[in-house]
Amino acid sequence: MPSRSRSFNSLLRCISDSDFGLLAPYLDKVDLPEGLVLCGPGDQVEMIHFPCGPSLVSFVVVMEDGREIDAVQIGSDGAVGGIVSRARLPAYTRIVVRLAGPFIRLPIAKLETAKRKSSTLMDAFARYADCLFAQTVQSVACNAAHSIEERAAKWIVAIMERTGHDLVPLTHDQLANMLGVGRSYASRVIETFKAEGILETGRGSFLVSDAAALRQKSCLCDATVGQHFEELLGRVYLAPRASSNRS
Repeated sequence: MPSRSRSFNSLLRCISDSDFGLLAPYLDKVDLPEGLVLCGPGDQVEMIHFPCGPSLVSFVVVMEDGREIDAVQIGSDGAVGGIVSRARLPAYTRIVVRLAGPFIRLPIAKLETAKRKSSTLMDAFARYADCLFAQTVQSVACNAAHSIEERAAKWIVAIMERTGHDLVPLTHDQLANMLGVGRSYASRVIETFKAEGILETGRGSFLVSDAAALRQKSCLCDATVGQHFEELLGRVYLAPRASSNRS
């Protein structure tokens, strides 16, 4: 199971075979539902989760007025949990499963033991932590500078790239949560994309019919972050799967 599942998470795929061998005995594959809270503010984080395939998790910040804002989304390009910490530390944000699907779990204690045995494994996760920071900083800038339409296109393209399919498993409500806007705003953007022949809507999904036009609508934030990922870890961020049938 661990070896087969490795191919569906780019971060696990980028480490060496010998380093992966240190982790493999402790990896556990699970299917997690949409909306599951992996941890909340103040919780002691004991498990690392590697999303696989279409799975997507969000770092959710709850504002003083009760609004919930998705700060960063992590898919099969990375992991969430105690990436570089040497002990169980309290979480700062809520981490929520946005798109259901398969995950690989790893106890933090087992990762720390493996890091002590391999400096290259420690370096790989430290590099990923730097990439995650870059993604967070870019997300702040994106939310401040880019329109709802640009950001909506970005997230639909990102999920399409992660899954390798033009059928994107995303609802209007999920897209609104990812954008930090009301459902009506998200629906308005989707209706514009439909009118322009870019996508079609179905039950709980969008079918992208003109991927090139959708990419033209998108901001360049994912490409910017992807370049940093490539420089530090190789082609990890939004790496397409071999079975991709993208347009």
